[in-house]
Amino acid sequence: MKNKKCILYIVVPCYNEEEVLPISSEILKNKINDLIDKKVINKKSKILFVDDGSKDNTWNLIEKFNKENDLFSGIKLSKNKGHQIALLAGLVYSKDFADITISIDADLQDDVDAIDKMIEEYKNGSYVVYGVRSSRKKDSFFKRNSAQAFYHVMNKMGTNVIYNHADFRLLSKEVLECLSEYGETNLFLRGIVPEIGYKSSIVYYERKERLAGESKYPLKKMLYFAIDGITSFSVKPLKLITYIGLLIAVFSFAIMVYTLCVKFAGRTVQGWTFIMISIWLIGGIQMLCLGIIGEYIGKTYSESKKRPRYFIEKTL
Repeated sequence: MKNKKCILYIVVPCYNEEEVLPISSEILKNKINDLIDKKVINKKSKILFVDDGSKDNTWNLIEKFNKENDLFSGIKLSKNKGHQIALLAGLVYSKDFADITISIDADLQDDVDAIDKMIEEYKNGSYVVYGVRSSRKKDSFFKRNSAQAFYHVMNKMGTNVIYNHADFRLLSKEVLECLSEYGETNLFLRGIVPEIGYKSSIVYYERKERLAGESKYPLKKMLYFAIDGITSFSVKPLKLITYIGLLIAVFSFAIMVYTLCVKFAGRTVQGWTFIMISIWLIGGIQMLCLGIIGEYIGKTYSESKKRPRYFIEKTL
């Protein structure tokens, strides 16, 4: 069955991408047409833009592309819901029309030429194909090391993520059906997809510079993204609190012994600095632990309401 010309949907989440869309749409159109001409994919294949409640001219551009060429399709969310929700909306929408989907960001820093190899891997039996960066030589020292720390911490905390993989991936119809059954509000697709299972493979590529516009993932957002990923897939931070509590208990016993010794020696004023430091240290650790617990309680609260994750305002 996988040898037939499959219907491919390229899903592109967009938020305020009016600067880059005219360029990226042309590149994606050429890629799709090339694959159709080579009889690799079906002529019913499309490029699906998902407007995540953009405030600029993004949706008007998507409508313009659709009028000019029926190769382009689009859905508009009723409000901004974030990259992961927008991506999921596009994937779930595509599953009724496509045999496979490939998700890629609008800036096209991910190499579109890797799509050929992804489809080849799919036809060789893979249900999931991950696009993985071959190196991070072009990144700054801080970006390179912070990214390595991100993947290391994620895996240590029990979240199964593919190293140097973002959201550039191929998913088969079977995997899309499984993905659509996940009902959680706090989405972390990099962790969910490996959990589904099915045979997978990796395609390596060199990441490019952004074509235009600005990155939608500054450091602050990346930190929030990492925290969301860890707390959505692992309870290890809660277990870590227990270990911290035991460590503080042992440390407190040592302080008690020290305090008694100082008391009997008649030098109680001498330990004032040490006591103050201890109070601030323990107070800080307690606040950190409360913050971790609060993160989990907040996620439980948002999941328990079972509110719809998104609404589609318009479709093309």
